[in-house]
Amino acid sequence: MKVQEFTIKSLEGYTGSKAHTIRMWEQRYNLLSPKRTDTNLRRYSAHDLRTLLNVSFLNQHGYKISEIAVMSDEERQRLVLEISRQKSSEDVYQHSLKLAMLNYDERLFNSVIDLHIASNGLEKTFLNLFVPLLRQIGTLWLSGDICPAQEHFISNLIRQKLISRTDNLGPDLARADSPLVVLYLPEAELHELSLLMLNFSLRSRGIRTIYLGQEVPIIDLYQLFERLGPVTFASIFTSRLSDRRTMAYLEKLEERFTDTPCRFVLSISGIPESEGKSFQRISMVDHPGLLLDTLVAL
Repeated sequence: MKVQEFTIKSLEGYTGSKAHTIRMWEQRYNLLSPKRTDTNLRRYSAHDLRTLLNVSFLNQHGYKISEIAVMSDEERQRLVLEISRQKSSEDVYQHSLKLAMLNYDERLFNSVIDLHIASNGLEKTFLNLFVPLLRQIGTLWLSGDICPAQEHFISNLIRQKLISRTDNLGPDLARADSPLVVLYLPEAELHELSLLMLNFSLRSRGIRTIYLGQEVPIIDLYQLFERLGPVTFASIFTSRLSDRRTMAYLEKLEERFTDTPCRFVLSISGIPESEGKSFQRISMVDHPGLLLDTLVAL
């Protein structure tokens, strides 16, 4: 079985500590025990990463590295938990979420997120915790510094949290005069967390929604229109407008819905001011937050 290992650059990304600081702590205080490759490159274990996360956290919260170095792993962890209970800053939450991902710790994830949601609401939790975490995970995943299972683990916990909080809203918030918004992702678009967040945000504002989820073909959207009549469709693209496949998709969408009263409001990054004017049924914004504002104003 292959043991997960990390480069010093990976440790920088996880902890925010610079490489020269990590090397100093390793050499002067024996805090880490990396192995060496045949070419003498350091390779750190998951235990080294957990140690460094706690050491960096305590150092950032006023403890001298000389004090931290003489503590046992258990003492450091206990002190981290005490500080976490006393403080509620974003770096405290992010530290706990990284540990939860590293250790596949669902209980820690839920305790951190439920506390933040109780204090700040789901929308602020998504923006201030989930979005930064997911960006960092994306970078680490692309560089091979986390295994896919860790990314899937944390992403699915976030997904479950968004769905459960949406379910808790109940059906009674929807206004009778609210427009109907159908949320979907087109084929080949798989990243639905922002769309799930949008669904919660719309429903919490009394707007009726139908959530179709991932990889919905254009023909399915048209059949929904035939069944329900005029609706507003909304989607969030991770691809850019300059992508030829994205433009080809928009042209097919426009062609299919030209003679209908339906409207599409799409979040697509990289939209020049001159773009989007040739489409009759499609409006575009370059940020999911603007998508929410546009839909609320319908």
